[in-house]
Amino acid sequence: MAHIIRPYGDTMDDGKVQLSFSLPVPAGSRALEAARRIALAWGFHEAEVVHMAPMSDEFTFFVVYAATQHGIDWDTVEGDRDDSEKPMTMDEINAFIRAHIGRKVVVVGACTGFDAHTVGIDAIMNMKGYNHHYGLERYEMIEAHNLGAQVPNETLIDYAEAHNADAILVSQVVTQKNSHVHNLTEFIELLEAKGERGRFICIAGGPRISNKLAAKIGFDAGFGHGTYAEDVATFIVKKMVQEGRK
Repeated sequence: MAHIIRPYGDTMDDGKVQLSFSLPVPAGSRALEAARRIALAWGFHEAEVVHMAPMSDEFTFFVVYAATQHGIDWDTVEGDRDDSEKPMTMDEINAFIRAHIGRKVVVVGACTGFDAHTVGIDAIMNMKGYNHHYGLERYEMIEAHNLGAQVPNETLIDYAEAHNADAILVSQVVTQKNSHVHNLTEFIELLEAKGERGRFICIAGGPRISNKLAAKIGFDAGFGHGTYAEDVATFIVKKMVQEGRK
């Protein structure tokens, strides 16, 4: 028997959802009705525009409450990664490195290209970390190098080579027109052109990075929303041992 699940708002299986989007029209009663009709055209019902705010003279932002009759069979859903394999804690990772690698693991990271945001790479690398999860700089058995933002891909690779890095972390926050995909692809292509793709464990990270997307581009793993330094570190050290990297 199929295990069908639907969005939940006020009552189980009511299909209630919240949508947000912008339209290239000035705010007003026509814009409000246009937003409602678009939600209906998408197959939703009981559509109600609960918020409308002008972004400029010609663009307006909307929040719409609506409902859907659609659901999916939960038993057919496959996740982006194996949730059964839990990340180690910082202390467990340090102990794992001592026992199985026997030296400090060198990790180099940056937000590359023209992307000026450091929030992602800092959350993973910075000693203070994020949301009560310490960053890699605080790990006793990890030598972490955070190069910051707006770092050219070539510079990050050269730095990793010079410091004999075990892993390279590439953060991408800006995603307009798939700029993150283009930049990450360029990074892998540069490594491959130098014949050094196999030298490093390559990890991509950012708000719209999935493990599937990263693997498709050529990275070893991708980490997005809800992941912390221990998730990244656990992957790196276990992959090093798996591949016999010392």
